[in-house]
Amino acid sequence: MPIHVDVVRVFTDDKGRHGNPLGIVDSSAVPPENRQSVAAALGYSETIFVDVPGPGDEHARAQIFTPTTELPFAGHPTVGLSWWLHERGAAVTTLDVPAGPVATRRSGAFTWVRARPEWAPEFSLYPMNSVREVQSADPKKFGSGHHYLWAWTDKVEHSIRSRMFAPDMGITEDEATGAAAVRITAHLRHALLITQGKGSELRTTYDPAGWIEVGGRVHPEKSRTL
Repeated sequence: MPIHVDVVRVFTDDKGRHGNPLGIVDSSAVPPENRQSVAAALGYSETIFVDVPGPGDEHARAQIFTPTTELPFAGHPTVGLSWWLHERGAAVTTLDVPAGPVATRRSGAFTWVRARPEWAPEFSLYPMNSVREVQSADPKKFGSGHHYLWAWTDKVEHSIRSRMFAPDMGITEDEATGAAAVRITAHLRHALLITQGKGSELRTTYDPAGWIEVGGRVHPEKSRTL
């Protein structure tokens, strides 16, 4: 049977540009053993499968897949799904993913999720001397693992410019990486404004108790049928 896929872009700028595409699929449409192959066929950096909550439910269970593997947590899929559920009137305050319960909230144009740094993959962090170095980096020079390149754009405002490469996960370059934003925020121990990829925008908050929030804007795209 055809599989309906809603598509959104997560972490856009204030004009709705850029952002990381996300496929959102009702879990009831795809058996668990087929979800990896569906994510591969869609080709997004991540696809999220959700047990659509009933009226009044405050929790929603979800699974996240890259084209090659399942992830216990990821930022742009949970932000995108939280926005999608809110737009449909769902009263969800928590997304239950394999890593743990992800609290969600809306604030104006921004959708936020809360996670612990250890839920995110390990990233090799590369502090660069300038934004120009970040922008000129060649993804082909990076091998297995998760590689996060960053440079300060304004130390006073705590804003950075970044890129992320993860070729062994089927992601040559990720346009906007919420999990990496969680990791770099924990590393720098401060809330950040992050511009990643071609111009995607991510914001974070920092809690010394070990919780990080990552948030941004979400823009709907045309749905697909697989």
